[in-house]
Amino acid sequence: MSNSSPRQTKNEKRDHAREQARLMREEQKKKDRRRRLFIQGGIGIAIVAIVAIIAIVVVQNNANSVTAAATAAGPLNMKSDGILFHGVGGKAVAVTTGAVQKNGKPVATDTAKLTSTANIVEYIDYQCPYCNEFLTTNLAQEDKWVAAGKATLEIHPISILDASSEGNRYSSRAANAAACVANFDPNAFLNVTKVLYANQPAEDTTGMSNSKLLSLLSQGGASSSKITGCVNGETFKTWVTEATTRVTGGTFTGVATTPTQFAGTPTVFVNGASYTGSLTDASAFAAFVDAQKPGTTS
Repeated sequence: MSNSSPRQTKNEKRDHAREQARLMREEQKKKDRRRRLFIQGGIGIAIVAIVAIIAIVVVQNNANSVTAAATAAGPLNMKSDGILFHGVGGKAVAVTTGAVQKNGKPVATDTAKLTSTANIVEYIDYQCPYCNEFLTTNLAQEDKWVAAGKATLEIHPISILDASSEGNRYSSRAANAAACVANFDPNAFLNVTKVLYANQPAEDTTGMSNSKLLSLLSQGGASSSKITGCVNGETFKTWVTEATTRVTGGTFTGVATTPTQFAGTPTVFVNGASYTGSLTDASAFAAFVDAQKPGTTS
């Protein structure tokens, strides 16, 4: 059988070969382009994966750091987040306790064992001018009631006024300093508190330096290398934040029954009843205390 297809000329064969070569080149280019895209995509995925891994590691490290900080132990003698004083031998003496432990919570004072006294609990900020008014007016008579065995006094330092010292963070640094005293020299705590309020920096000023703060602690009778290191290193900074968060969130561990909303400093309770009277009238507060526990102020 004969082939009816026309015989290609030499030029047609050459053109056909060129076309086949062109098509092959185009196909190779497509393959090369697909390979480059695949490689680039793979690199991109790898980079994203690496970035994701780094991000996870950073987040985990940060979380671990936050967790470690958030579970730091508090000062000794403040297991309730406050330091409690009772009368011993005609003096106001600190009740020694353990500390709020890592991963732990404060333990409220067992008032069931304090039925014979007026139990005063105060939440204060060392930068707070109203706290200054109240304590300047009342701390001396409170000390007298406690020394006589007629009252107990539990003080909870918190920090809500850091913004009032132009970046100096006096509120939280002073609360930390008070915690250092509670930890290392608890019986000096009341005198230190008196001295700190007597020298309270005005709001919206630059607060004070650590050296000045340590000088005031020394005036109050608390001076040691341990206290100096505690103040300079702000050892209880995390605890101050945590204790403040508990109170501002409505958790008052110093009293059995507490309000659900924080109203500011000073917050004062006597046998669980909230004092809302004058901050500058000692007789008004004494009358309130006597109403909760008759005979305390006489």
